[in-house]
Amino acid sequence: MGSKRIIITISEEEKTWLQAYSKAFNISVAEVIRQGIKRLRESHGSEAYNKLVENTRGIWKQGDGLKFQMGVRSEWE
Repeated sequence: MGSKRIIITISEEEKTWLQAYSKAFNISVAEVIRQGIKRLRESHGSEAYNKLVENTRGIWKQGDGLKFQMGVRSEWE
């Protein structure tokens, strides 16, 4: 899995806080952001997935979904 670069816009206050935090813990601002994203995903990631599954449960009404999926995938070969 490769890394991707992203550009975000934050307030001057948030930038100042990130810089102070990174200096206090001797890590880069990028690492502070990565750690924050990781913590957010850990605390909310499975919740969002579960909500998606619950909201889409029962939508497929055209028979055996796995059989359909295998048929489509066999076309790829």
